[in-house]
Amino acid sequence: MDMWQAYENSTVKQVPEAEIVHDRFHIAKYLNEAVDKVRRQEHKALKGDGDKTLTGTRQLWLYNPGNMSDEQWRELQALRKQDLRTSRAWALREHFRWFWEYRYAGNAKKFFASWYQWASRCRLPPMRKVAKMIKHRLPNILTWFRHRISNGPAEGFNSRIQSIKSAARGFRNFENYRTRILFFCGKLKLLPETSHYTL
Repeated sequence: MDMWQAYENSTVKQVPEAEIVHDRFHIAKYLNEAVDKVRRQEHKALKGDGDKTLTGTRQLWLYNPGNMSDEQWRELQALRKQDLRTSRAWALREHFRWFWEYRYAGNAKKFFASWYQWASRCRLPPMRKVAKMIKHRLPNILTWFRHRISNGPAEGFNSRIQSIKSAARGFRNFENYRTRILFFCGKLKLLPETSHYTL
């Protein structure tokens, strides 16, 4: 689940024996939002001095490096050579990816302690805020190493459904909404079967 307190309270009340796993999808989302907040703050300050270094770079800082083109990677590396607060925030976020590579929760906990020291000294308030949130929720994040489950697929599916709703500008009734979801998300084979006759 997400780290929203209401979700956790409800779970503890309704199913106290359940083990909570705070979702890595949402942790990545919070880290991305913190990086973007640092970028926006820095961009505003630079623009005030007539510096357009960060103009049009938002997506570069948010992409997964593994999904970047060679040109995008070179552009990002050129930006990282400059003394940018955004670059430090990006490095913190990227380094946190190693947390999920550990096999055991104990080793991941040691890694986090080191990462948290770095984050708490970084002088980037949005990153420090997320680091404190993760530390506060760490016991229910470390449960991932026992269960290795994520809301990522469900969140992606929900995002697609919301896109369908937005594109249609709403529906008159739920049945039409349901039909549209099934049509676009049901992996239906809509092409007619073709037959080949030989004479």
